[in-house]
Amino acid sequence: MTVLIILGVLFIALLVVVPLLERSSFRISNEQMSKMSRWILPLLVVMVVIQLIMHFTSN
Repeated sequence: MTVLIILGVLFIALLVVVPLLERSSFRISNEQMSKMSRWILPLLVVMVVIQLIMHFTSN
């Protein structure tokens, strides 16, 4: 039952956020996008390493 409540809240939030983003004039240039995308993979690796450490130290 909890999963259905969470999915319902997420769906309602999606219905609210998408139209707001479409109306806003927030745009990201290609230069800004390339700067951000260069950080994604290293941050994901750090996140996985931290999760592995947390998993193995909690047992």
